[in-house]
Amino acid sequence: MHHRPVPPVAVAGPLAKPGAATATRPARVAGLLVATLLTTTAGLVPARPAPAYLAGPVGASAVGPALEIDIAADRQPISPYIYGMNFADEALAAELDLPVRRWGGNATTRYHYRHDTTNRASDWFFENIAEANENPDALPDGSTTDRFVEQDRRTGGDTVLTVPLIGWAPKARDGSCGFSVAKYGAQQRTDEWRPDCGNGLRPDGTPVTGNDPGDTSVPVGAEYVRDWIGHLTDRYGTADEGGVKFYNLDNEPDIWHSTHRDVHPLGAGSVELRDRAYEIGAAVKAADPGAATLGPVGWGWSSWDYSGLDQETCGRTGCWSDPPDRAARDGLPFTTWYLREMKRYEDEHDQRVLDYFDMHFYPQASGVAFGNGSDPATNALRLRSTRALWDPSYLDESWINTQVRLVPRMRELVAANYPGTKTAITEYNWGALDHVNGALTQADILGIFGREGLDLATLWAPPSADQPGAYAFRMYRNYDGAGGRFGDVAVRAGSADRDRLSVYGAERSTDGALTVMVVNKSGVEQTSSVSLRGRTAPHARVHQYAATDPSSITRLPDRPILVPPPSAGAPSGVFEHTFPADSVTLFVIEKPPPAALPRLAVRHQNVDWAPNDNQLKPVLLLDNTGTVPVDLSRLTLRYWFTRDGGTVPVNVWCDWAQVDCATVTRRVVPLATARTGADGYLEVGFTPGAGTLAVGAGTGPVKLRLGKADWAAFAESDDHSWLPAAPGYAANPRVTVYLDGVRVAGTEP
Repeated sequence: MHHRPVPPVAVAGPLAKPGAATATRPARVAGLLVATLLTTTAGLVPARPAPAYLAGPVGASAVGPALEIDIAADRQPISPYIYGMNFADEALAAELDLPVRRWGGNATTRYHYRHDTTNRASDWFFENIAEANENPDALPDGSTTDRFVEQDRRTGGDTVLTVPLIGWAPKARDGSCGFSVAKYGAQQRTDEWRPDCGNGLRPDGTPVTGNDPGDTSVPVGAEYVRDWIGHLTDRYGTADEGGVKFYNLDNEPDIWHSTHRDVHPLGAGSVELRDRAYEIGAAVKAADPGAATLGPVGWGWSSWDYSGLDQETCGRTGCWSDPPDRAARDGLPFTTWYLREMKRYEDEHDQRVLDYFDMHFYPQASGVAFGNGSDPATNALRLRSTRALWDPSYLDESWINTQVRLVPRMRELVAANYPGTKTAITEYNWGALDHVNGALTQADILGIFGREGLDLATLWAPPSADQPGAYAFRMYRNYDGAGGRFGDVAVRAGSADRDRLSVYGAERSTDGALTVMVVNKSGVEQTSSVSLRGRTAPHARVHQYAATDPSSITRLPDRPILVPPPSAGAPSGVFEHTFPADSVTLFVIEKPPPAALPRLAVRHQNVDWAPNDNQLKPVLLLDNTGTVPVDLSRLTLRYWFTRDGGTVPVNVWCDWAQVDCATVTRRVVPLATARTGADGYLEVGFTPGAGTLAVGAGTGPVKLRLGKADWAAFAESDDHSWLPAAPGYAANPRVTVYLDGVRVAGTEP
């Protein structure tokens, strides 16, 4: 990457006066179209003229981009933990059934659970501030963190707590501060309520140096962390028993030199950050082996390449092209080196001390993060800049000035350097959560997190329940006020123009419903077609949040779904919808009952009379025994067999087919785990050129032949799909049939 970052200290500053640990945070900065094909990872859909079965003029609306959902493509689980927040209040957490809530931020780096006291660091004059507590004599029972965990247990969510790597925690439940004016002299600013507490900068702007960390803090380390987690497990059980599930390995340790400079004035080097993670990560695992750890919890984009020592030094001297800590990590970017070192620890100690690769991210363009919705240009940039989370073609419009691709970049870095590690963003904020523009942006972000496979995310900080930003979460977690949720298995969703309409699709495991979320970011009304592949139903239920009513989600009339004439390449169903300006629309399309699915049957003839020779010779014929025609390009068949001998590739040929071998696709797919009668299968499919299978019709024979690359023999008689050789066809329910990737006939091994 090697792009010169803006030093984090330049953008740090208090947002609010002190109170609870949640109160402060440094600022961070032509006609209607129908889709028929998805082509790129960006989900673009090529434009085609509207087919005849979509009738009616568009009217006054702008012609919107075509949208398409393919329920069989790009399927992957959506982690519920992407819908998390920092410090959400109990009513909102309960309403959303919030899956995860984080106790984090600068103040949590220095917290002592026995005193229930945080040091607010640079957020508020480096002061120890005792948390509100009705019975401090009972501590550590009843501390702020105890009550935090208890709220999550009441609402059914999991907890992320921050444990210290910095080595210091408040010495007492007192009001001491890091830079006493009486002790260290006059300073630029002081706390108006406690005028002896300064900001650590002399009147001429130079930092106070040589102060004593013992003014506020006592040393803490692995033993402290083990004791604290022991307290938590005693009260709430282990992670596996429903106790605290996640522990952040501190908070933004690469900028301790800015946020906590009263106890750590020098930037933390790569080796220090690694060794502290080893020490505290191992302490967490010793105290609760089932708990998960998250690190390195970098503050933002600079944290990817640079350690705290690099950032502190180069922020003063401009040495970004040759940072001082580079040699300590073998010339590698910090995060690459860090993940490799975490893997090395596991290899050497047979213990994983890092479970989630966690990095914070705040958009750096002016006015976006923590900004308001009053400026149209900034609002447009806010909506546009979510592309930094995924789009390889998007050049970040800030000092970052490169392709960020944040979530894919995280997954790729983990895969290359520490496979098996999950990904997390425990702080992010695109701003304007009190404005519909922020709600649209947040809805877009949640869709991106699910599609791109992020494992955990917690918004800093949460909206209030009546703010538009909360409705973005409701659209995914409680759109109908009765717990209705967006699906948990992502499917392919494409838009011909994501800058106007972004679209996300997911199937819901509980009932099989397909959910489709559309965010209109264009600023004007758009009328678009929505094409469905692999799913149709009489209608789609519609729920919508829009600028016209920013205080509720509206249940709109159902949209009828049209079934196109059965022709090769046609979608399963199509409907059109008008999306109001500045709106988020959710469609819920129920899974059809079994009677509505096509009925298909396989007949099979084995023409190989020698079951132990070097070839398999199945001839397959597919019959439509149902009441609706079926596009053959939506169907696949699987012939299950054992390859008998390991990893030698198996080749497959189509010798003859009534539909023409040119329209028949075939491949051999090995199974990761062998089953009884199969360690792989032959998958047979059809191109659009194969046409449509009419009611009562069959494909005619498809004559196939398989052979190993080394021409070794097969032993066929124990294969799941094998039938003895015979002169005619016989029904074979052990050859399975799939419609849009969903099994509709036959029995798998």
